[in-house]
Amino acid sequence: MKKLYFLLPFVLLACKSIQSTSEKTSKENSKPIEVAYKVNEAEVSEFLKYLSSDELEGRETGTKGIEKAAVFLEDFFKKNNVKPYFSSYRDTITNFKAAAFNIVGVLEGTDPVLKKEFIVLSAHYDHIGLEKKKQADIVFNGANDDASGVTAVAQMAKYFSETKSNKRSILFVFFTGEEKGLLGSKSLVQKLKKQDFNLYTQLNIEMIGVPMKRDYLAYVTGFDKSNMAEKINEYTGKKTIGFLPKEAEYELFYRSDNYSFYDVFKKPCQSISTFDFENFDFYHHVSDEFKVMDIPHMTSFIQEFLPAVTIIATSPTQEITMNK
Repeated sequence: MKKLYFLLPFVLLACKSIQSTSEKTSKENSKPIEVAYKVNEAEVSEFLKYLSSDELEGRETGTKGIEKAAVFLEDFFKKNNVKPYFSSYRDTITNFKAAAFNIVGVLEGTDPVLKKEFIVLSAHYDHIGLEKKKQADIVFNGANDDASGVTAVAQMAKYFSETKSNKRSILFVFFTGEEKGLLGSKSLVQKLKKQDFNLYTQLNIEMIGVPMKRDYLAYVTGFDKSNMAEKINEYTGKKTIGFLPKEAEYELFYRSDNYSFYDVFKKPCQSISTFDFENFDFYHHVSDEFKVMDIPHMTSFIQEFLPAVTIIATSPTQEITMNK
């Protein structure tokens, strides 16, 4: 997550009885669905362990460490038959002095009409590199921030690649430069805008490595800006998303890569997180390591979201909308 400039404490109603056919169809398609696919906990663990390893030296934008991460993510896309969106997986960003790039893959939708609409599933794969002070541990591994989110998006890419259950096209994006000021997402949205990119919605996954002690699984940033939270809960049939007051207080909607997309497209673009300022003491700390991540929680998180992202990718109408 982009640096938070504050002190962390570790810090209507029912429709009329007569509905149109399209409304009924939409409602029927919004019911929770059963997903037979099972997320593999060992694969979640293995993926996260490498991405947050010392070998990658904290994945700072423009360094040799993040280059290794990029190769790893490219290889993952290739292995899972996710095609490059551009001429290659590497989308060179235009607003950073050194060579740096987002990793962007795409799965085309299976419906001849709906495939013209895009969902963006994203997370940032950069972090803050190495500690300059001489000490025993100098690697900011960024396991929670945001190797955890990248792991979730990667597993969703694998799911859709295997099930081919997306009628809409899905852009899978691993951003660079988030920690430098959302640079990767700011650069990419300008290119997509010039292409008349037909965006439906963006789900950006940010810091989901440890669970919250609440009666809901996660929260979305900018809770009141759209009906995303309501629809996700409808799609999963659970209280998957809740409202976190701290998120609103610190305006987290503006602090991650979802904001770059909202700013340009004015569509529902929000981040999903389980970091609640009480459950994780190692934000931007060298102790944000693989060993403190809760792999069963991450696996369950991804599994619970599969019905939601499936319906988002298949619903006949765009049900997630901005609130007026």
